[in-house]
Amino acid sequence: MEKQTLALHTQPQHADVYGALNMPVYHSAAYGFQSAEDMNDAFTGRSSNPSYSRVTNPTVTFFEDRVKQMSGAKNVYAFNSGMAAIANTIVALTASGRNIVTSKHLFGNTVSLFTNTMGRFGVETRYVDLLDPEQVDAAIDDNTSLIYFEIVTNPQLEVADISILSEIARRHNIPLVADTTVIPFSFFDASGLGIDIEVISSTKYISGGATSLGGVVIDYGRFPSLYRSIKFELLYNLGAYMTPHAAYMQTIGLETLSARYTVHAANALELAKRLQKVPEIKRVNYIGLPDNPFYDLARKQFGETSGAMITIDLDSKQACFNFINHLNLISRATNMFDSKTLAIHPASTIFGAFAGSQRRAMDVRDTTIRLSVGLESVNDLFEDILQALH
Repeated sequence: MEKQTLALHTQPQHADVYGALNMPVYHSAAYGFQSAEDMNDAFTGRSSNPSYSRVTNPTVTFFEDRVKQMSGAKNVYAFNSGMAAIANTIVALTASGRNIVTSKHLFGNTVSLFTNTMGRFGVETRYVDLLDPEQVDAAIDDNTSLIYFEIVTNPQLEVADISILSEIARRHNIPLVADTTVIPFSFFDASGLGIDIEVISSTKYISGGATSLGGVVIDYGRFPSLYRSIKFELLYNLGAYMTPHAAYMQTIGLETLSARYTVHAANALELAKRLQKVPEIKRVNYIGLPDNPFYDLARKQFGETSGAMITIDLDSKQACFNFINHLNLISRATNMFDSKTLAIHPASTIFGAFAGSQRRAMDVRDTTIRLSVGLESVNDLFEDILQALH
């Protein structure tokens, strides 16, 4: 079956007693058992019965199973945010005295997690240019735990060659871990490109209209230690499992993901083309534009789709603030891939805690505005941008 069909017709592990077509929300912390043996099987993973909702819940399991069916993954783990998905993956794969090789271009909180949080526990992060294979290879040693990257960086919109990174990771027998939030997992073949583990903020496209927080780890099974660590240690010890209500909302979101994303991406492309003709805008960055330096590579890796994130550059930081303050239709908000279009000034918000020199090294400019393009009429979005510029 095709992915859209699987999004609608993946069946629960146990039939609902009332025959409900939607998986019910199991708002229960604990579950009763018929025997001590049944309880033992549930707690040791020998049965699919839930043990305790901090680590297993029927509504969350159903959401995980739908993602597993759509992605072809061996295992899927649902967490209560995208950052929780990243953090649990990193903790599962590395340890004190080891290191991570990653890009200089990462989302602000991911940088903070790697440098500050993991650094306090003795994990070194090596920031390199992922567009330079020799630099990546040279950064790896016997203590390297993984290569981590974003398939389209936020907000720089840099695209690395996944096949090259995969070849390097395979040669060193380390996992290639990718944040694939910017392009929905169901629209390209991450595993086929050589990605071993995907981490996703399901708050974005999957939730559908920013209804709920969530994160997903899609594990293609090439590094079994991830399963053992997350399933039998971190879910118990860190308590970051997705809530049943969020899982319910995001299961429904999966059903309309394909339809919604098609409009997101089409709107972004059309808007980017129009913005290129506006003289007040100094630069339009969108990987779906033919003159974008990553256009050909993005097409090779992701096909016809280019996501719904655009950045524009104006004359100055103050010009950016003035523009954002004069928006009427477009929302001034963080988050991405809501049904509504959102605008934010990354340098003063997401990266606001970083020094100017750090932002420059990360190519986060004071003149840049990030637009997450929603489902509104492109005509209305374009008119709002024009009036905010004047």
